[in-house]
Amino acid sequence: MLRGSGYITALIVVAIVAAVAPIGSSVAAAGVGALYRTGDWRSEKHVPVIDCPVEFKAGEPTTVTVTVGKEREHPNTAHHYISWIRLYFLPAESTLPYEVASFEFSAHGESILGPDTSTLYVDPKISVDFRTGVPGVFYATAYCNIHGLWESAKAITIIE
Repeated sequence: MLRGSGYITALIVVAIVAAVAPIGSSVAAAGVGALYRTGDWRSEKHVPVIDCPVEFKAGEPTTVTVTVGKEREHPNTAHHYISWIRLYFLPAESTLPYEVASFEFSAHGESILGPDTSTLYVDPKISVDFRTGVPGVFYATAYCNIHGLWESAKAITIIE
């Protein structure tokens, strides 16, 4: 029989596992998509905003920009920052998206002297030139080191 602090530690571990297991099980059953959050980008600073026309000319390059914190700036410190932004395109009548771009941000004000001791910062904003001949939906995803995964979507059509 366990006695002393080892017994108490074992009881705490069992209680934590019992409390967390149902949550983890439901998220696992729903898939990774259940981990992504959305919101209105005008009031929620974590939502990646996709800026591009809703009509693309077939085969012509068009700039697509994704920004986190467009209306309300997202903090960019060593303690609170956007780690990455990814952009996908799902063509109409397809079930598999294409990864268009993936950007990781590494400069958050840290230096060898410690956090927030540098003047080097990167704003979480990306731009790519994209061309397509089919309509579809852009999906942007972003990761905040404190508030997790975020996503947004924007449909486009094609004009000749």
